[in-house]
Amino acid sequence: MNKSELVRQHLLRYGSITSWQAINLYGETRLASVICNLRDKGYDIRTIMCDMVDKYGNEGQYAKYVYKGALE
Repeated sequence: MNKSELVRQHLLRYGSITSWQAINLYGETRLASVICNLRDKGYDIRTIMCDMVDKYGNEGQYAKYVYKGALE
């Protein structure tokens, strides 16, 4: 099973995924590309930008991809 399929199954099972999860769980470092391909195949995946603070106190954001279902 390839990494894209692992990400797809993760979305179907858990409903969302972040880059950090994709890297740690599946070794997928190009999550945005995988999400783009899934969208092209008809999956309704929304991007939610989440605020964060790193261990040095720097503020930033990361993307959380949320599966909303198959497009009709």
